[in-house]
Amino acid sequence: MDNPIAKFVKEKRKQLKLTQPELAEKAGVGLRFLRELEQGKKTVRLDKVNQVLALFGACVGVVKNDDI
Repeated sequence: MDNPIAKFVKEKRKQLKLTQPELAEKAGVGLRFLRELEQGKKTVRLDKVNQVLALFGACVGVVKNDDI
């Protein structure tokens, strides 16, 4: 299954030439969490996802079904 958040985070991290440990530190999350996020784990804490996404000027939000 393709996880767009996992793909986005991994691509942005690589564009900025950051390692997983570097990004985890900058975002204030654990390395294990970041690895699981990039691997597309289905159950992750939304607040921590937004901590990581905030570094890239993004966040998780509500999208109405008719917008998909």
